[in-house]
Amino acid sequence: MPRSTMPSYLNALGLLCALGEGKQAVADALLAGDASGMRAEDGWVSDRRLTVGAVRAPLPAMPEGFEAAHSRNNQLLLAAAQQIEPELRAAIARYGAARVGLVLGTSTSGIREASDGIARFLHEGELPAEYDYAQQEMAAPATFLADWLQLAGPVYCQSTACTSSARALLSAHRLLQQGLCDAVICGGVDSLCRLTLNGFSALEAVSAEPCNPFSVNRHGINIGEGAALFLMTRESSPIAFLGGAATSDAHHISAPHPEGLGARAAMQQALANAGLAATDIDYLNLHGTATAHNDAMESKAVRGLFPAGVACSSSKPLTGHTLGAAGALEAAFCWLVLSEHNRDGLLPPHLWDGQADPALEPLQLVGAGDQLARSSGRRLMSNSFAFGGNNVALILGDAPKGDAP
Repeated sequence: MPRSTMPSYLNALGLLCALGEGKQAVADALLAGDASGMRAEDGWVSDRRLTVGAVRAPLPAMPEGFEAAHSRNNQLLLAAAQQIEPELRAAIARYGAARVGLVLGTSTSGIREASDGIARFLHEGELPAEYDYAQQEMAAPATFLADWLQLAGPVYCQSTACTSSARALLSAHRLLQQGLCDAVICGGVDSLCRLTLNGFSALEAVSAEPCNPFSVNRHGINIGEGAALFLMTRESSPIAFLGGAATSDAHHISAPHPEGLGARAAMQQALANAGLAATDIDYLNLHGTATAHNDAMESKAVRGLFPAGVACSSSKPLTGHTLGAAGALEAAFCWLVLSEHNRDGLLPPHLWDGQADPALEPLQLVGAGDQLARSSGRRLMSNSFAFGGNNVALILGDAPKGDAP
């Protein structure tokens, strides 16, 4: 099947989440199925103790001159960017600031700081001195990072709930394919905040216990935070962005289409975009939220597209659902699986109680120690689904033969 676009290449990655900070630390915890970063905490929702996936690593202070941009979201983003700062600045020097773009996905931006500021105003009659409305603008993370790096190319944020940063990677790929940029910094970031946790709690979608995707005993999601940042170019490197697609079935404002029609269409279109068949996929990172409706529709969509089965798992029991950051973070997990940081060719195990829901279509869930079926020509897919019927599927893989350096 001919691909509809040429691949782009993911030349560098910085990330942090509940699994840890940096490529090797995250890869080790991910492939071991280490959920120790998921902890029960008070204070997020009144009268409830919830399991959350917080970043425990110390976060960098805002650079001099950027104090007004302070937010936990921007600190998470800066931490990821600093991991690959040499690669980012080298790309800017090579291509020029006007030829380097920046596309991020987020859903919380600086809402955490806004909520704290409003709470203080209600109690004390004044906002904190450090509060700045611009902190909570959806474009705030992209604006901050672009100013810090002194970029002059296209710069924007996308906010489509839980597909935000998956769409950011798609947009970065298109900017390269259209010749508008020579390099694009892309990814996503979201931080824990009470507004988000209370909102999902009001929807009765949050589990107090560790989430349990595809189990008959599942009770909902855990929320997490994190950041993942890629440098994407047309310059060949070992790991390629082979393609992807987005659909919007607009079935319901919050519930997915029960038959998973939009989800399946996104996966099918991603395969067509990459010039692949379903049988070419070696592993699928499931959206796998552990909500009743998502798991039901996703299992139906996956089983319909992969009737012979495909190795798959949800990483959300290890990180929580990182919302706007989830698409980029889970693409980053696929990148780590393909990288030198995965010395034994392992797949991320599916962490659950093993009690399959008989009402769901059966899936080929990855167990501890399971490995990729092949050592070269590998292709991995990652799913992201969101409110409003948003669906995105991304495909990463080894650079096509003859392309890798």
